[in-house]
Amino acid sequence: MILPHLIVPGKTIGIIGGGQLGRMMTLAAKQLGYRVGVLDPEADCPTAQVADWQIVAKYDDQEALMDLAMKCDVLTYEFENVDADMIDNIEKTVSVPQGSELLSITQDRLLEKAYLEMNNINLAPYATIISLQDIEEAVASIGFPCVLKSIRGSSEGKGQYVLYSEDNIAECEELLRFGTCVLEAWIPFERELSVMIIRNEAGEVATFPVTENIYRRNILHQSIVPARIQDEVAEEAVRIAATIAESLNLVGSLGVELFLTSSGALYVNELVPRPNNAGLYSIEACSISQFEAHIRTICGWPLPEIELHSKAVITNILGEHLEGAKLQIQLKPDWHFHYYGKKGTVKGQKMGHITVLTDDIEKTLATINDTGVWG
Repeated sequence: MILPHLIVPGKTIGIIGGGQLGRMMTLAAKQLGYRVGVLDPEADCPTAQVADWQIVAKYDDQEALMDLAMKCDVLTYEFENVDADMIDNIEKTVSVPQGSELLSITQDRLLEKAYLEMNNINLAPYATIISLQDIEEAVASIGFPCVLKSIRGSSEGKGQYVLYSEDNIAECEELLRFGTCVLEAWIPFERELSVMIIRNEAGEVATFPVTENIYRRNILHQSIVPARIQDEVAEEAVRIAATIAESLNLVGSLGVELFLTSSGALYVNELVPRPNNAGLYSIEACSISQFEAHIRTICGWPLPEIELHSKAVITNILGEHLEGAKLQIQLKPDWHFHYYGKKGTVKGQKMGHITVLTDDIEKTLATINDTGVWG
C-alpha cells in the first residue's frame, strides 16, 4: 500500500466555493485542527463565517485562485463548476488531491456518459443534440417521454426540459441556444438513490449507506437513510459506486446518483465530485460525517469503516420554509437543526436542514408532514 503524504493539523486547507457544503467542510476541518481559507465572490458567505479568512473573488479569477494556492497547503472545492483547466494549472503550486480529471468528466454530461459506458455502467439511452432536427431524429429510437439536458452547468433540474410529445420539440429551442445538449430516455423509476463513496491516495475506500432521495420541483426535499430497498439492491448500488471510484482513481468524495426501477434495475443518473446534500444525515447518524471523511482523504489520513448509528430523515429548509421551520425549534427538542447563515430569504434556495434520528422512518415522515411547514 502506498502511504500518502500526510498534511498534519495546523496546516491550512483552501476551499473554492463558500456555500453550505464548504461551511460544513470547514467545521469538520476545524475540529481536526486545521486552519481554513475560502475563495468566494460573496463576502461573509456561509463558509467564510466559520473559516479563518476569505479571498473575495470570482471562481474564474486566476490571480485570486493563485493567491489562494500560495496561502494554503492543500486545496479542495465544494461545487463542481470550477474551471478544470485552472485547477490543473494550480496543481503546479499546491496539492489538489481531487485533481482536474474528475472535474473535466463530471462537468460535461456527454463525457461523463461516455466514461460510464466505457466502464460498463448501466445508463438510460441517450443522444447528442445540437439542433431541433436532432431531437426529431433521436425520439424515433428514444421515445417519449424523454429529457433534454444542457451538458454543462446544470443541477437539480436547472437546464432541463421534459418532452412528452412532438408538440414539445419546438419549445426546446431556448435550451439549445446555450449549446450542445443530451436527450435522455425517461426512466420510469420507483426510487431515486445515491451512494456517497470516499477514497484516499492510498487506495482505501469507504462507503456511506445507500440513501433514498425525494425531490420536489427538481429540488432535493428529503433524504432517507437507509434507503427503503432490498439488501441486494443496496449491495449492487455500492458495487457500482466502488467500480466508478476505482476507475476514476478517486481521491476525495464522490456521490453516485441512481434510478431504481420496479424490476430492480439500477441506472446511474449523475456523478457529483464532492460532498453531497444527500449525505447531510452523516453528521449525526454515522460514526464519521461525510465532511470529516472528505477532509481526511484530502489530507492523507487513513479511513475508518463507516457505521450507521441510527436511521435518519433529512428535510431541507428552503426560503419559503424558513419561518415555519424556526417555530419547530421550541416544539421538537429531539430534532437537529442546521442553519447556513445565508443572507435574505429566497424561495427555492436551501437555507438549512433538519435531521431527525429515528427508529420508525414512516412515523417520522408523517410527523414532519403534520407540521405543515413543508406543505
